[in-house]
Amino acid sequence: MIKTKCFAGETKTNIAQEMTMKRLEKEKKTIGIMIQIFCSANHKTVRKLLCPACTELLDYAKERLKKCPYGENKGACSKCKIHCYKPGKRQIITDVMRFSGPKMVTKHPLLAIDHLLRIKSSRRRETISGKPDNI
Repeated sequence: MIKTKCFAGETKTNIAQEMTMKRLEKEKKTIGIMIQIFCSANHKTVRKLLCPACTELLDYAKERLKKCPYGENKGACSKCKIHCYKPGKRQIITDVMRFSGPKMVTKHPLLAIDHLLRIKSSRRRETISGKPDNI
């Protein structure tokens, strides 16, 4: 298959893969990229490498996503009534998202658009246990 360049460095095969990813996998990829953008700009790391603090934050974020009570029904964390992150980590991840969010539009537009759409949707969801909640 021939890969053709699209906008912002994406290829057609990457676009197809992102569209078929499960929500939690997409969330893990998005938070990983956001932490990577933040770390390279603020901690002066090279390309895809993370400093120890950001590696720990990424591991923590992935663990929290794995334990999300909404599972594949999850919406945006900022709209959630349940706060999975400890207060200190929550502030750090908020700082990372505020810094990296605007840069995602040009670096990874599909993930950024998907995230923005998830924030805007406020439909009723159910946790894995079946308990409804508005996110």
